[in-house]
Amino acid sequence: MTTTKLVTTIIMAAALLQGCAAPQVNKPVDVLFKEGEQFYRKGNYEDAIAQWKKVKESYQTPELTTRAELGIADAYFLNKDFIESAVAYEDFRKLHPKHPQAAFALYRQAMSYYNQISGIDTDQTPLKNALQIFDSYLKLYPGGEQSAEVMGKISDCRDKQLQYEIYVGRFYLKSDANKAAIKRFEDALTSFPEQPRRDEALYYLGRAYLENGEKAKSRETFERLSREFPASTFRSGTKKSMFSFL
Repeated sequence: MTTTKLVTTIIMAAALLQGCAAPQVNKPVDVLFKEGEQFYRKGNYEDAIAQWKKVKESYQTPELTTRAELGIADAYFLNKDFIESAVAYEDFRKLHPKHPQAAFALYRQAMSYYNQISGIDTDQTPLKNALQIFDSYLKLYPGGEQSAEVMGKISDCRDKQLQYEIYVGRFYLKSDANKAAIKRFEDALTSFPEQPRRDEALYYLGRAYLENGEKAKSRETFERLSREFPASTFRSGTKKSMFSFL
């Protein structure tokens, strides 16, 4: 290879490497950002994300980069891409813990997990994550703008957790694993002392005691159900079970 060709090859290789090292932005970042805003307002969230990612990857303007990062998270959320939005909001908070929108980002991160909850017979990880982040919100921002809604969501999450414990306990009961059912219902009543669905847990705990041959504990549990929840629909089920005591 001649010297001229060698030099030309080196220059071309260097140019290629430089092109890979930093993303090429053909438009000014402020233009890209405004285009992202236009797509966002029209509900074209994927296009908005694409434009804002270019702003973020340019590293040219810290202010626009920060706004693009939050905008990407919001666009994911509104597009119902909740797995992606949870990650994006968490990243935003880690990068900008003292940002004025940090509390909102934490709230939206929790809602991203909350919106992934699909049922009591499915993976409970989104529920656990949502409750953890909601709790963190109240600890970090007790007077936050979303505090009232967060408290409502926490109550709903704990109700869902109790539903899951009852679901598992009933599965054990149907499988004749009475001792496992008893433990599950007892632990549920201890862990969720304020939840209104406790009457259901008490009813099935009484059933589990009865199935396990512990009639005295079963009677005591049914009496507690009647005493603490006089209007409960589960009281009618205890009457039928009470015949087993005779």
